[in-house]
Amino acid sequence: MVEGRDLLEAIVEALRSVVHPRSGQDLVTSGSVTELKLDTPGRVSFVVVTQPDDPSEIVDMARKAAESVRGVESVRVEVRRQGARPGTARPLPVVGQGTTAGEGSERPASPPPGSAPPQPQAVPGVRHVVAISSGKGGVGKSTVATNLAAALAERGYKVGLMDADVYGPDVPMMFGVYSRPRVTPDERVLPLEAYGVKLMSIGFLLDADTPAIWRGPIVMGIIRQFLQQVEWGELDYLLVDMPPGTGDAQLSLVQLAKVDGALMVTTPQALATADVLKGIKMFERVEVRVLGVIENMSGFICPRCGQRTEVFGSGGGRKLAATAGVPFLGEVPLGEAVVAASDTGSPTVIAAPDSPEGKAFLQLADKLAAVLEAAGAEAPRS
Repeated sequence: MVEGRDLLEAIVEALRSVVHPRSGQDLVTSGSVTELKLDTPGRVSFVVVTQPDDPSEIVDMARKAAESVRGVESVRVEVRRQGARPGTARPLPVVGQGTTAGEGSERPASPPPGSAPPQPQAVPGVRHVVAISSGKGGVGKSTVATNLAAALAERGYKVGLMDADVYGPDVPMMFGVYSRPRVTPDERVLPLEAYGVKLMSIGFLLDADTPAIWRGPIVMGIIRQFLQQVEWGELDYLLVDMPPGTGDAQLSLVQLAKVDGALMVTTPQALATADVLKGIKMFERVEVRVLGVIENMSGFICPRCGQRTEVFGSGGGRKLAATAGVPFLGEVPLGEAVVAASDTGSPTVIAAPDSPEGKAFLQLADKLAAVLEAAGAEAPRS
């Protein structure tokens, strides 16, 4: 059973992940939620303070955020229009069981929500944000993301890799980095770095054997922190390794950040390409350009005889790109170099740059830079 204060803290964090559709602030900072309390174990209540022109879904957003927290059994929400009880719309502190948030607080109410809806924001100092996504797990998306980041760094670009695959963060193992990031006095998180790539992953903050069991609002909160509280500095490319599918993480990213485009990773297998097509349509629906399709595990090349075997079939990625009307960027073969490098914490482009896989990743990095250059100004090399 989650302890009362811990449960309230978790609810506050969940509420912080919900952005007010008019003010652009989270529901806690804006003062939209107040008087949070734990009535009995598992049963919580709070007040949602609304403006006359606020959309009605704010109440449902707050309720769903609280219900997503593990340990919450029921949520009771009182709706209070601004001005009904002056002075109660205060930022929400965390309090213990049987007490209410807002009692004893001397901070003034937040200003009323503004009129402009929130818009995706540019990540300060970052020229290009690129999502690397797939429709299903097991296609080597994180391997592609890791090697593209390292390859771009090898080419002289300033690169960051944000591991948004919060349920299965593989970036720490693939780069051989297991330290915890440092936090500055002003609560900015300093990314770790390996092979010239700045790194941020939830895997740096959890024990290796700790499962990530989070619902949507928590996922959105993590992605917001990675985008807004990490000190990325000046970057030419921030690659974002997304979890498989078309869920909360993908939607959170495009709502919070200006994304220059998405790379879709698939294997040649029809089952994989069918799922990736759904991912392409999702990005198109939210008006994010699909930069191209990368076919991973295109064929196994025997290291002894050099014979190529099409383990998962052939041509699936190219056919997918043609069907979706997006560029086909290239293939990466399935080989021992990728497995050996990943297990030892070194990207293939670093450990085995002359292998067929290493060469393929370097070529893909050049194509990615060229695609983004064609869409705008070229990122300068250091």
